[in-house]
Amino acid sequence: MLTPLRTHRLRALAIGAAVACAAITIAPATAFAATPVPEATQGAEASATTFRIATSGFVDSFNPFISIYLLPTNSIRYMYESLVQNSAEDGSPTEGLAASWETDEDGRQWTYTLHKDMKWSDGEPITSADIKYTYEQMMTVPELGTANGNLVSNFDSVEAPDDLTLVINLTEPQASNPGSEIPVVPKHIWEKIEDPATYANDKDVVGSGSFVLKSYKANESIVLDANPNFWRGAPKIDKLQYVYYTNSDAQVQALKAGDVDFVTSLTPTQFAALQNVDGVTTHSGTGRRYHSLSINPGFQTRDGVAFGTGSEALKDVAVRQALRLGTDTKTLLDNVLEGQGVLATSFIPASFPKWTLATDNAAVVGFDPEAAQAKLEGAGWTVGADGIREKAGTKLQLRLLIDAEDTTEQSISEYFVPWMKNIGVGIQVESTDSDTLSAKATAADYDMYFSGWSVNPDPDYQLGINTCFNLPSGADGTGGTSQDGYCNPEFDALYNQQRSELDEGKRQAIVQDMLAMNYTDTVQVATWYANGLEAYRSDRFDGFTLQPAKGGIIANQAGYWGFLTVAPVEGGETSTGQSSNIGLYIVGSVVVLVVIGGILFARNRRRKQADVE
Repeated sequence: MLTPLRTHRLRALAIGAAVACAAITIAPATAFAATPVPEATQGAEASATTFRIATSGFVDSFNPFISIYLLPTNSIRYMYESLVQNSAEDGSPTEGLAASWETDEDGRQWTYTLHKDMKWSDGEPITSADIKYTYEQMMTVPELGTANGNLVSNFDSVEAPDDLTLVINLTEPQASNPGSEIPVVPKHIWEKIEDPATYANDKDVVGSGSFVLKSYKANESIVLDANPNFWRGAPKIDKLQYVYYTNSDAQVQALKAGDVDFVTSLTPTQFAALQNVDGVTTHSGTGRRYHSLSINPGFQTRDGVAFGTGSEALKDVAVRQALRLGTDTKTLLDNVLEGQGVLATSFIPASFPKWTLATDNAAVVGFDPEAAQAKLEGAGWTVGADGIREKAGTKLQLRLLIDAEDTTEQSISEYFVPWMKNIGVGIQVESTDSDTLSAKATAADYDMYFSGWSVNPDPDYQLGINTCFNLPSGADGTGGTSQDGYCNPEFDALYNQQRSELDEGKRQAIVQDMLAMNYTDTVQVATWYANGLEAYRSDRFDGFTLQPAKGGIIANQAGYWGFLTVAPVEGGETSTGQSSNIGLYIVGSVVVLVVIGGILFARNRRRKQADVE
C-alpha cells in the first residue's frame, strides 16, 4: 500500500508527464532534440502482418471466468469462441461453436449441434464435453461465476450425450439464447489447474478463437497470435499487438507517426485532429456504451450488511432525483461531447432500439432546476446562509470523484458544480488517479463518480447486474458485479419475468418497466451514448468488419468481427517505428521528467471503473 506522501509524489510525476506530453503534441519538429522519448512502454513490432493497437486499458485478468474490464474481455472474445456468437450484421444470435440449435415448446430445454472437426489451438478436438465443463464450473464454483455467473443462474443441468451435441436444461423458460456470451475453455487444460479462480491465464493460452494470447507484460504490451485452427478460418494477419501509452494524446501522436495502426475511444478534439492526415482514416460508429453519473444509494452486501462511505442524504430517493433534475445532459452532450453521440435515457444504449428506454416514457424527465429545488424542499432540505441546503444541522455537501487523466470528466464537472450550487447542493470535486478512483468505487467510498459499461445486444446481462443477487458478497465490495449498488426486489421480480417471457413484444414491455423503475430510483444519471471514435493507418491495413454492419464500430464490439477480417494493404507502408518518432523528441530535463513520470504512472496503473465491459 502506498503512503499518502508517495501517492502524492507519483501523482505529481504523472501529471508532469502529461503536461510534457501535451507540449510534445504542439511543439514544432524543429524544436526537438535527438533523444527519443519512449512514450510507448515497449516498442511496437513493425511488420506487414502485425496489427498494432494503441491502448492504456486496465487488465484485471485474462481469466474468462473472472475478467470484467473492457480490454481483457475484448481480448477474450478473440481467444475463446462461445457456443453462440453475436452476428456482425445486427448482433442477433449466429453460429459459434454451435452450427445450429433448437428449443422445446416452452423454452426450458435447448439442444445444440456443434460444427464437425473443430480443434483447439493445440490441435486437440473441441467437443461438447468442453462446453459442459465450462458451464458446470460456473454453476458450482461461485468464484468462477464472477464475470458471467448470472448467465447460468437459470441453468438446471447440462448434458453432453455425444461429442457434437449439447443440451441445456433450464429451471424456467428463457427468452435469450443461453449459449451466448460465455467463453468456452478447453477442459483438458483447465481441469488440471489447481485453482482456476486465481489463474492468470496470461501466456501461451490454448484457445478456440481467431487469435490466442501469446504473451502479456503488464502496462507494456499484449500479443495475440493468429490461430490457424479457428473454425471460420485463419485470420489474414499473424498478430494483434496492443501497445501501451501513458495517455490518449500520445496514442494519437503514435498513429500520426506510424508507430501504431489503430486507436479508439478518441475524444472529439482528437478525432478532428486526425481527419485529413495522410495515410489515416477516421471512423465514427454507433457505439454500444453508455456513460453515466453513478450515485451511491447506500451500498450493502447481498446479505444486507451495509458498507461504504456514501452520504446519508443520498439514501433519500428525492435527493437523488433532485440531482437528475438539476443536471442538463443535453448541454453536456452538445458542449462536452460536441454532439458525437445520443442523449441517454438508461443503461441500455439507443443502438439497441428494441430495448432502450423510450424518450417518451412517462418516467423520463428533463432539465428542471425549479423542480429539483422543490424536491429538496419537500425532503426537508432548506437553503442556508451560504446558499447550500441544510437539514438537522447537516449541510447537503457531496463528493464528486473524477479521474485526473480524463479531460471529459473534468469538463463535465465544470458544468455540474454550478448547476448543483444553483439548486443548493455543494459539490466537492476530488480529482484523483484512476487507481484510487477504482478502489474507492469498489469499496463504495464515494458519493458520485463517472462510470460506463459496454452493453450486449440482448439486455439480460446488464439487467442482471442490477439485481440484488449481484451485489457484492463481501463488505469490501468484492464478490459481485453490481452496476451501481442497485437493489430493488420489485426490479428483481421483473427481471425473472422478462427472462422467461418468450413473446418478444411482451418482454420488451417488461424491460421498459424495469428501466423506468431504475430511472425513477435514480442510482445513476445516464448522460449519453457516445459514438465510437476510431482511426487507423489505411495506408497499411483495411478490411475491417463493422458491428452493426450499418454504421457500427470496429473495436469493442459484442463479438470478434472488427479485427477478424483486417488485412495488409498491398504495397502498404511498413513503418519501422523509428523514423516516425520525430514527434516524440524533446530536450534535457523535460525528457527525464517525462520518462520517469511515464514509467511510474504505468507501473502503478490498476483499475478504472469506466473501463468495465
